[in-house]
Amino acid sequence: MVRYITLLSLLFLSPPFSALAEEVSAGNIVSNSAAITLTINQQSEIVPQNIANSWIENSNVFFLSSSERSEFENINYCPVNEIFCSLTLTEMQRHHIKLFYQTSLNDDAIKSYIDDLARKVNRDPIDAKFQIEDGKVAIFSEPQNGITLDTEKSVETIKSALKSKGIKSSLTIELPFVAEKPSIGYEDANNMGINSLVGEGTSNFKGSPKNRIHNIGVATSRFNGVLIKPGEEFSFVKNLGEVDAEHGYLPELVIKHDKTEPEFGGGICQVSTTAFRAAIYSGLKITARRNHAYPVSYYNPQGMDSTVYIPNPDLRFINNTPGYILIQTIIDGTILKFQFYGTDDGRQITIDGPKVLEKKSDGSMKTTFTQNVLDKDGKEIIKDIFNSAYNSPDKYPHPGQEIFTTKPDDWSKKQWEEYKKTH
Repeated sequence: MVRYITLLSLLFLSPPFSALAEEVSAGNIVSNSAAITLTINQQSEIVPQNIANSWIENSNVFFLSSSERSEFENINYCPVNEIFCSLTLTEMQRHHIKLFYQTSLNDDAIKSYIDDLARKVNRDPIDAKFQIEDGKVAIFSEPQNGITLDTEKSVETIKSALKSKGIKSSLTIELPFVAEKPSIGYEDANNMGINSLVGEGTSNFKGSPKNRIHNIGVATSRFNGVLIKPGEEFSFVKNLGEVDAEHGYLPELVIKHDKTEPEFGGGICQVSTTAFRAAIYSGLKITARRNHAYPVSYYNPQGMDSTVYIPNPDLRFINNTPGYILIQTIIDGTILKFQFYGTDDGRQITIDGPKVLEKKSDGSMKTTFTQNVLDKDGKEIIKDIFNSAYNSPDKYPHPGQEIFTTKPDDWSKKQWEEYKKTH
């Protein structure tokens, strides 16, 4: 039988001295060779041994026992402050000081691991993706539920399992999570109003180096099968996602600040430019678009390009049609196509331009074009003018490139004219 310490003792008591044996009788919670496996929605995560060990805190605790003799031969020994013992312990009580080895759970360490785990397993729901086959909408990518780990309940679940079961060899703990269904699934294919090609954009990347061609293919694949809801603002950057080696991109030239230099994803603007043209020819409302710093031959005709860079500038437009828009992408040789399928609402689209307003010998120029959209009754719903101002390419030198501002003496007139066209 363990008895209470005197009231005076309780008033001054502090770790590592405990009043009751029951407070420290948790025993060994985990062994050094134990394996902890956490499961989340059929995913398994084995907790590294050093992490599992950090979940356990070990400490020595002293307490008073009325039935057992002290482990210390010297009855004058005080495991805490000597003044404390002198004031609170009688000589009889000193014969009953016991040492207890206590293990407890480190809540902060468990929570830290669960927070890191949540960042690994959490994912947004993925909508089904569709494609056009024989004039009909068919699914080519299955929808996936989103997962959000319930971190607070997970911490409590782990603590409860460790306290109730302990670990001698292995333990599997199923963690709670919240599943979120995608907004678009199989059953939506026939209810999206996709019945015709509403617009198409094209561009030609002939002459592109190997890495640029590769990046164009990777970026283009991100948009094939994307659906845009009625009234939704589409963001090219958001749908594009991360641009780095881990996501399949190679280094290639990009226009950045005051130079043209290699960076992962060079060539993505070929994709954004083509998507911009598809949106224009579909009669969609453009909400964000920026032209390139200087004229790039891949984007002829000049004036209908759209540069992007994460996070800005972005290409954004609104699906102002009554139904969904389904993006289909095609690469045929060096021709890139973006096809927008949706609901034909009878709108009439007129594109005036692009026109070159000014072009200087250094390659700088200004262009313009107008997008005019009428509804089926002839009422104007969009009239937007897209003006573009391009600097001279000479201001953005390539690595190791010598920029000529005057014709070298050993060049023919034809060579000089060709050089000015591309630089």
